Amino acid sequence: MKFPGIEGHWVVLVVVVPLLCSFLCFVLGRFLRRVPFYLALGASGFASVASLAVFLSVIRHGPIRYFLGGWLPPWGIEYRVDGLNAFMLLLVSGVSLLVTIYSKDNVPAEIKGEVTSFYTVYILLVTGLLGIVVTGDVFNLYVFLEISSLAAYTLIAAAEGRALLASFNYVIMGTVAACFYLLGVGYLYIMTGSLNMADLARLLPSLYHNPVVAIALAFFVVGLAIKVALFPLHTWLPDAYAYAPSTTSVIIASLMGKVGLYVLIRLLFSLFDPRYLLQDLPVLPMLSWLGAMAIIMGSLFALSQLDFKRMLAYSSVAQIGYVVLGVGMANSIALTGALLHVINHAVMKGGLFMAAGAIIQTTGKRQITDFHYLHRRMPFTMAALLLGALSMVGIPPTCGFFSKWYLILGAVKKGNLLFVGVILISSLLNALYFFRVLEYVFFKPLSEGSIKRREAPTTMLVPTLVMGGAVLLLGLGNQWVVSIVLKRALEVISWR
Repeated sequence: MKFPGIEGHWVVLVVVVPLLCSFLCFVLGRFLRRVPFYLALGASGFASVASLAVFLSVIRHGPIRYFLGGWLPPWGIEYRVDGLNAFMLLLVSGVSLLVTIYSKDNVPAEIKGEVTSFYTVYILLVTGLLGIVVTGDVFNLYVFLEISSLAAYTLIAAAEGRALLASFNYVIMGTVAACFYLLGVGYLYIMTGSLNMADLARLLPSLYHNPVVAIALAFFVVGLAIKVALFPLHTWLPDAYAYAPSTTSVIIASLMGKVGLYVLIRLLFSLFDPRYLLQDLPVLPMLSWLGAMAIIMGSLFALSQLDFKRMLAYSSVAQIGYVVLGVGMANSIALTGALLHVINHAVMKGGLFMAAGAIIQTTGKRQITDFHYLHRRMPFTMAALLLGALSMVGIPPTCGFFSKWYLILGAVKKGNLLFVGVILISSLLNALYFFRVLEYVFFKPLSEGSIKRREAPTTMLVPTLVMGGAVLLLGLGNQWVVSIVLKRALEVISWR
């Protein structure tokens, strides 16, 4: 166990520096119009460097603990990075850096108001997500959860029009979810007198017989199910993803749900003994069936959409189901698939939403039936879209194939062939709605008019291509990701 050295300071600075940048963005952006973007870039760039340093330290030396204000837990707030959240920290900071670069030309084109306000709130969103990942305190986690949620509501509403109603619906559902989570925290505090995750994990086993603990767990699960948009509590997600500004769509689709899933995994496996969740209170089996339902229903809803961003939004409902299915099966292979899919989906869905934003900004088209011969107009963007689509379907050697493969193996180990069928059927449904997009992009020529090549601005194109390339690299290097990165995560969430 590593205590505060240079790595410990990285753990706290990864949250503090973006928070300070958000304040500076609000103050300086009123006078210097270029400052907001560069402050957002600096904040996400610093977070990426700090996250990499923390990740490497955890891989080499084990978990890092940082006690805020010098107060020892459980009385003080503790930041703790171990094998489970080290890779999440790197994922959040790395993707946010790419999204920040993507936003340079996209935000001024889509946001009617002052971009200073947008970037101020955007940096707050990144700060909240980073804080959620590093904290080891359940109430501090709630604070960061609300910071990121309030920022997301604002960023969605920035597009105005239908985005205002979408944001309002998200506010209502998000507030309900936050209340459920906070009630769960309150019940556990009443029973244990502690908010520290490690301390709660030590105290709770002797209280498993008490119904108050079961009620707290129920509040946690329902609240986080709303936050991650698990079917049938997903109703806020399609409009929020579809009508938000493209930059907002990218970051909430690629990171918000994944961080919520991390919180679900952290609470279920770090606070509670999995045997309690499997035998005494069968929460995990229930989650696996909800995940299976989400996979099928999300895919069916996506199949009926003609708006490309809305199709991707419903597809996210299905992809969240894959992770929850793996978590619910609760064996090492299925959990490997779930964690791998958290990484893979962040990259492939982020790349797809980047491509969608590039199409909208360059051509003004949102409907799939208007994508005639886009590969001739935007060849590089469509190459990234193709890689993302193939990965969503699960075509090797893209990364989506390997996480689905682990989930199938986990279902076989569980002895549930129905879950194997669900994964295979959903892959077929994914092929149907993504190949429909590819049909228009590559094989439907224009009935009239010439085709002029015009790519999105470089600041949008490069992050899109990086995401597309990452889809291949994560697929080809999946064994390294599993053996080096996820192996340590599984040690944290395995049976204690």
